[in-house]
Amino acid sequence: MHARQWLVPNRQAKHRRGPRQRGRPAPLSAPAPATRAFALILGLAALTLGGAALAQAVSPTVQVRYDAKLGYFLTDAQGMTLYVFAKDTKGKSACNGPCAEAWPPLVADSASTAPLNAPGSFSVITRDDGTKQVAYNGKPLYTWKADKKPGDTTGQGFHDTWWVANLEPAVQALKTADGNLLVGPTGMTLYTFGKDGPGTSACSGACAANWPPLVGGYDTANGNAPTAGDGVKGTLGVIARADGSSQLTLDSKPLYYFRGDGTPGQATGDGLLGQWAKVVQ
Repeated sequence: MHARQWLVPNRQAKHRRGPRQRGRPAPLSAPAPATRAFALILGLAALTLGGAALAQAVSPTVQVRYDAKLGYFLTDAQGMTLYVFAKDTKGKSACNGPCAEAWPPLVADSASTAPLNAPGSFSVITRDDGTKQVAYNGKPLYTWKADKKPGDTTGQGFHDTWWVANLEPAVQALKTADGNLLVGPTGMTLYTFGKDGPGTSACSGACAANWPPLVGGYDTANGNAPTAGDGVKGTLGVIARADGSSQLTLDSKPLYYFRGDGTPGQATGDGLLGQWAKVVQ
C-alpha cells in the first residue's frame, strides 16, 4: 500500500530500541504483506500528498507504518508503534509515574516541529516533570514496553484506553474538476461498492485483496473515533469486518481503496464492473 514517512526535524526520540528499519516507499498498488514499514530515503527529492510536494532532508523521528487490520499509524524512528491514551486531554498527558514507565512518552529536545505533508498536526507539549513530549493532533504519543520489535501492536485496545495513533483525518477532501474527491489519510482515492448494504461489507477474500478496506484501530464505543477533514460531508462510522478489523463508513457506506491506483488522487477503479464508484461530493 501507498505510505510515507513523515519528518519532525530538530529532535530525536530518547528511548532507542534497536537499529532503524529502512526500506523503499511503496505505492498503494504494490503487493503488501499484512504489516509493512515504510521509510523515506533521505535526500529523496519530494513527498506527495493530495498533489502537494515538499522536499526536506532531515533526520526522521516519526514514521508511518501500514497494517492490514489497523491501517496507517505512527511509529518512532526505530519503527516502534506509537499510541494515544484515552485519559489524556488535548495537549496534556495524564500518564505519569508507573504509567509512563509502562508507556514511555515520545520525547523531544526541541519545540520545532515541521512534518512533511502529514495529515493533521504535530506539536510538543510539556509534561509534569518538565520533559517535552511529541503530540499528534494534540494527543500525546507513547510507545509500549511490551512491544519488542517494529510492527508489534500489543498495546492496541489495552484496557479499552490505549490505541495505535492512526493518521488523521482518516478521510479528506481533494478538490478536483468533478468536485471534492474523498481520499484516505495518504491521499489515495476512496470508493464505495454497489453490492454493499448499509453498514455491511460484501467485499472479502479476493475482492478485499483488490479493494482494501479503509481500516483503523478505532473503538467508537470507548471514544476512539475517526475524524473527517475539512470539506468532507456526511457522517463517519466504523463497522466490524469478519477478520476483526474496523472498517470506516461514510453515511453507512463502507469505504475502500483500489489496488490499481498508484498515486494520490488517481481513480482508475471508478466504474469498474458497474459496481465501484469513487466518492465525489
